[in-house]
Amino acid sequence: MTAPRIVSWAKTDPGKKRDHNEDTCVNRPDLGIWAVADGAGGHSAGEVASGMIAEALEAIPPGLSASELLAEVRLRIKDTHAALREEAARRGDNVTIASTVVVMMIRNEHFACLWAGDSRAYLLRGGELRQITRDHSLVQELVDAGVVRPEDAEKHPRANVITRAVGADMDDDFEMDKISDRVMPGDRFLLCSDGLCKTVPADEIATLLASNGEDTPPDVLIAAALDLNASDNVTAVTVEIV
Repeated sequence: MTAPRIVSWAKTDPGKKRDHNEDTCVNRPDLGIWAVADGAGGHSAGEVASGMIAEALEAIPPGLSASELLAEVRLRIKDTHAALREEAARRGDNVTIASTVVVMMIRNEHFACLWAGDSRAYLLRGGELRQITRDHSLVQELVDAGVVRPEDAEKHPRANVITRAVGADMDDDFEMDKISDRVMPGDRFLLCSDGLCKTVPADEIATLLASNGEDTPPDVLIAAALDLNASDNVTAVTVEIV
């Protein structure tokens, strides 16, 4: 397989019940980088945290090899984590400025995803939608322990409690998880904040991501979330291997 042709789109919306947007997204096919960052709810200046992540990723220089790009993304997110911790300490006791993040990189025939928190990456391949990230959240830990059934996770009263985030003080040894694999023609990837995946059912996400109408996939996905009265900010970045 030669280097794939890539088409990507991105969109973000405050949602039905928010007056400002703490989500930020990156759509840089020229760099081979896409990302969604979701400022952690209930903390100070979530939009500052997600914005700093996006700014750091947008500043990565072009022309890096796959290994160089991966190392650069890790370094810049880790530096942003430290900077957010320092800014929070400067603002006073019990202040947290944090954000979840999911980043995807594509070089030649391979992709890699890095993430922290509950912003997700999905892959639609051959008509089947698969979540390729695993949430860093309390409810995911309860599911893994067999305490909560997977089908009950989204409605759990503590479903919004995350266990890892960029800038969060629970992450002294901050690291992001990683998954990598080959890309195939026809693959469609979705990066999204939890405002989308916790509002729109997975089977509907699969149907909408597979559609080929006049509107872009993020337009269609976010419209579906708003139709369901999404109470959180909603962000979608989609990447298609042509």
